Amino acid sequence: MSTLRARIVITGLGLTAPNGNNLSEFRHSLLNGISGITAMEHRYIGTVPAGLCTYDPKIYQNKRDVRNGTRAGSIAIYCANEAVRDAGLEVGDGNRSRIGVYVGITEHGNVETEQEVYNLSCFDYNVDFWSHHHNPRTVANNPAGEVTLNMKITGPHLCVGAACAAGNCGMIYGAQQLMLGEVDFAIAGGVSESPGSFGIFASFRSQGALARHENPAQASRPYDRARNGIVISEGGCLYVLERLEDALKRGAKIYGEIAGYCMNSDASDTVLPLAERQAECFRIGIERAGISPEEVDLVNSHATGTNAGDIQEAVAMRSVYAGGGRFPYINNTKGFIGHAMGAAGALELAGNLPAFEDGIVHPCMNIDDLDPECDMPNLVCREPVQTAGIRYIANNSFGMLGNNSVLIVRKYEG
Repeated sequence: MSTLRARIVITGLGLTAPNGNNLSEFRHSLLNGISGITAMEHRYIGTVPAGLCTYDPKIYQNKRDVRNGTRAGSIAIYCANEAVRDAGLEVGDGNRSRIGVYVGITEHGNVETEQEVYNLSCFDYNVDFWSHHHNPRTVANNPAGEVTLNMKITGPHLCVGAACAAGNCGMIYGAQQLMLGEVDFAIAGGVSESPGSFGIFASFRSQGALARHENPAQASRPYDRARNGIVISEGGCLYVLERLEDALKRGAKIYGEIAGYCMNSDASDTVLPLAERQAECFRIGIERAGISPEEVDLVNSHATGTNAGDIQEAVAMRSVYAGGGRFPYINNTKGFIGHAMGAAGALELAGNLPAFEDGIVHPCMNIDDLDPECDMPNLVCREPVQTAGIRYIANNSFGMLGNNSVLIVRKYEG
């Protein structure tokens, strides 16, 4: 039996990705090999491949709020409004205090802070010209708080700082708050503003982990023998989560049900992953879902295109799934959009949710020469695969400082 104390379902979804600004566009791109990675000219860095979103922030914000807020907050506002609309909800006096906002982040405010420092340099570093918007832009709860200000939500809000595992962790935290009865609706997931920061590019480059390729669309290539690092991207995906009984009462559509999850820590290195702890995370999440590893139909892998990271995850997955006689389908989204950091887990899950209905598994992208150390049964490499049906999806998401997460989502079947 599942150890979850209440059944939590997904009833709304809003996203922006480098290759789509809603689920329909995003899914179409994943099934048709459409990359969202382009060349970007970056201050101090030069030309780099990056995944940039093209959503229109002025759909839900005025020019002043876009200017005074943060890029992460703007992405969160777009995704939250889209998710609430998709769920068929209206925020009003009857429910605004019972809605919680839980946004997973890797970092935020760096984009604006770097720009503020640059602007200050033009005035010989006279701090009289420092922006009074700096503090609200950089507090840890900013993107979630911007959502509540924009949508007039008076329930709790916070950001879940979990590095590149944050998208999953935001959803897990939202589900837990629903199970505790703290809220009736949770807007939960993850966002990222990372390409606006030169610091993250410079850091990955000094680490030898910044992807490069003459064709930007081919720069992100997890599992390929020629992979050489991460393509930094922005994006976001926020979900409306609610208790199943509440969703049924209001006749909501249901994308899927959160069946199990786990978060743990490697406690071994700030950057390098550890297959043993990742495998432990998988097993606990699967056990909490009340299933066995061979019942998992599809795994969205986290693989970012780094040498060690891709291999360690493959080792972990083989150790968990190889012994059951049935290996799940494995796919990956980063070849299409790069690494959306704090948004990655939530955004990549969204691209696979339609498989509950159509049974189609989208492929990985840019695997031209599979690294033997990353080889796994049912790795979907070039073309989509039509299956007999998908009932359980395992969503892998890992972050720096050894932050691991897995989210098990089940097809809702009544």
